[in-house]
Order: sequence, then structure tokens, then C-alpha cells
Amino acid sequence: MSNPDLSQAAVQHSESGLRINPEVFVKKLPTLSYQQGTLFVEQASVQQLAEQYGTPLYVYSKQAILDAYTAYTTSFAAIDHQVCYAVKANSNLAVLSVLAKAGAGFDLVSSGELARVLAVGADPSKIVFSGVGKTVTELTAALKAGIGCFNVESLSELDTLNAVAAELNVKAPISIRVNPDVDAKTHPYISTGLKDNKFGISHDIAVAAYQHAASLEHLQIVGIDCHIGSQLTEIDPFVAALDKVCELIEALKKVGIELQHIDLGGGLGVIYIDEEVAKVSEFAAALLPKLQELGLKVFFEPGRSIVANAGMLVTKVEVLKPTEHRDFAIVDAAMNDLIRPALYQAEMAVIPVQTASQVSQKSWDIVGAVCETGDFLAKKRLLSLAVGDILAITGAGAYGFVMSSNYNSRPRPAEVMVSGDKHQVVRARETVAQLFETESTFDID
Repeated sequence: MSNPDLSQAAVQHSESGLRINPEVFVKKLPTLSYQQGTLFVEQASVQQLAEQYGTPLYVYSKQAILDAYTAYTTSFAAIDHQVCYAVKANSNLAVLSVLAKAGAGFDLVSSGELARVLAVGADPSKIVFSGVGKTVTELTAALKAGIGCFNVESLSELDTLNAVAAELNVKAPISIRVNPDVDAKTHPYISTGLKDNKFGISHDIAVAAYQHAASLEHLQIVGIDCHIGSQLTEIDPFVAALDKVCELIEALKKVGIELQHIDLGGGLGVIYIDEEVAKVSEFAAALLPKLQELGLKVFFEPGRSIVANAGMLVTKVEVLKPTEHRDFAIVDAAMNDLIRPALYQAEMAVIPVQTASQVSQKSWDIVGAVCETGDFLAKKRLLSLAVGDILAITGAGAYGFVMSSNYNSRPRPAEVMVSGDKHQVVRARETVAQLFETESTFDID
């Protein structure tokens, strides 16, 4: 059969493996489509992108990024708000510049990310600086840049930031990240709002922390921050966290501390395979009544939900290795290029770039050439494969390239951005020589 039966479900689970009907599945994803059996992102053929730029290759859709950002700005248009894109999800300069031009602010966790957003012309007043271990150097750079707010995560950070601000003779705008002890019901590695997580200040001591901050001459209290985790598919945990933060806001008023904004963090999930994910509009509908009643400006820090489904990792089948127990398809991408499956046991869709070959499907483990048994991109996927086939791993726009490495001295992939039928390399593929150009041999006798 040359094309899948469009009457079938997009995803089918069975003992033999996971079968994805590609032409139905991509209807769930922004800017992807099959045209005469060939996968397109916007109006660009993924097959042609692979041929022109080589594989493995990260491909991003400009329109998908803008559409995801606009979903937040339109859904929360009824209140004063600021969307601060979480740079850690994907820090490519092209991605950042697209969002900066659209009016986005940015959520940072390092001085490197600060340098990146300033390089693309971001408005410093729309920058919030999060993270549990900000160094004096980082605090100094952010104060000199004039960022909008520091999300403070410990009592000692309040004292350190006050000292740095005093040295510069400025006041540091701060919010305190409160840990509400709300179970986000997500993977433990990306849960951030439980009492045994390293993030934020305990809800129980938050008022005392704010009173301490108010006593420090070079701090200016402007907000309150809360972030409970990543890849949240339900709205209820957000509502529970908001309720707890509202309690604190009232408690702070009673001790004379008034706030200008509330920061609800990020965390809204995306579809990787067949997750039931709340829409941004549904998220807004659940939160808006309480937020309107508060009357504060509202910050959001989405990352994954802006860029995950705007990107894919394109890879080529190099070796087919059937064995007595498992059948392996060895591709030219590996865990160093995309670590989410190995690190989080993440399930991501793997679809063919050309559907015409999808005959006589069998169960394949999609693995890389890295010398680790943990080097896999997907397991038990029902596909019809031949050496040389091009595959697309969707949902790879977030925590894909940014978490890649040079393990096994493997150069990292190129990154390409598509806009309509046009495309451009936004990061050149690394060369082997670049991997050791900052190293030297040891010549001391």
C-alpha cells in the first residue's frame, strides 16, 4: 500500500509495538503535512532538507514557534501579562530572535543565556533570571544589564544579591520563588514544586523570607514566583498552586508587603505521541477568574510548549540488524544528539519522511552508534525500513539540541529554520577538528 489508511487511528499500541499512522498523526502537529507521500514542514520538503544539509539534522518551523507564542498572548489578552520564554528549552539565536521580534520576554538560568538574549536585542526589562545557583558574576552581569526581575530561590541568595546590588549602588528587583508542595504528576526529574525538590523557598517560611528581603536596603520586592514542573498535561495542579500563592499574597498584604506581579512559571505539556494535553485557551479559562480578581500583572515562563512541536530531528537509517530477540535499526543520530529517551525514558514519535515505503512493517528498536546500551531513540516501533531511509523524530524542538553533547567525539548536528518555502542554516554542523581545537597535548616532562 502506498499510503496509510486515513481511517485508522493516529496511534495504535500492541504487544508487538507502537504503530503510528504518519499522515493522520501529523494532523495533530503544527505546520507538518504529507504532500504526495512526502513529509513537509511548512512548504519545505524534509527529504530535500536532509539531502541538502545532511543528517542528523534539527529542523525548526518559524511559524510553529510564532503560533505557539501567540496562543499565550491571545488567551491571556484580558489581563496585563508578559510571556517570558524559557531559554533553556531551545537557546538557538534564530529561535530567540523570532520570539524577541514578536515581543516576548525571556526566562534565564545562566549568564550564557543572558548573553544570548541580549545578543538578539531582547528588552532587558522583560527578562527574569531564575535558577538555584546564581553566581556573583551572574548577578553582577544581570544587574548591569538592567533585567526586570530576579526569581530568588534561597535565603542566602537574598543576602548575596543585596551585597552585589550595594556594590553597584542599585536596587535589585526581586520575586521569591515559592515551593508550594504541589504534585505536578510528571516525571520525577522534571518535577520542581514538591517539598523534596531543590527549587524555591518553602511555602511555610515564605512570609518570613519576604520580610527578610524587605529589610535589605538594596532589594526591591516586585513579585512572587511559582513553578511546579514540566510537561504538565492537566490544569488542576496549576489551579492548586495558584490557590496556595494567592494565600501567600494575602498573608504578605497583612504584613505590609504589596506585590506588582505574580509569575506562574511554565510547564504546560505538549503532544509527543498520544498524550491528552490541555490547550492554552483551556489553561487560561481555568486561571483567568482568579487572576483578574488579584489585579496583578501575570508572568508566564513557557518553554517546551513554545518550541517542542516546532522542531524535529531528522536522521538516516545506516544499518538494519535483525537478531533472534530484537530487530535494531541503527541510525546516524544517537543519544548524544537527543538524550530525552535515554534520560527520561521519553516516548517520542518516529515517522518516515516518505510514506510509500511503509509496507511489511516489523517492530524495530531505533538506536544510535554510541557505545552504550542506553543509546536508543525509540523502542518497538512498527515501521517498514530499508537502509538509507530518512526518519523524523518529532517533538524535538525542546530539550533536543540544547542537551546534546560530543560523547564518543561525535560532532553535534546542524540546525535549520524553515519559513514558508525558504530555509536557512542557523547553526552549522560541527566538525571533528572543532571538537579538540581548544585542547592541547601534555608536553611537560
